Amino acid sequence: MKNLKLKSARAALDLSQQDLADKVGVSRQTINAIEKGDYNPTVNLCIAICKALGKTLDELFWEEE
Repeated sequence: MKNLKLKSARAALDLSQQDLADKVGVSRQTINAIEKGDYNPTVNLCIAICKALGKTLDELFWEEE
């Protein structure tokens, strides 16, 4: 499932995938794969992404039923 919440939060801060990747220490391809739903990030990476975007885990990674 695509992570449109992550993509939206990143875009709201005017960050490119590369910008976010640099902030959290992964490749741009990893951020792209997370947004496309092709990669399930570790909890530590989820936390790092949330901190970089000023969001909570629930806001970015919790799937609504």
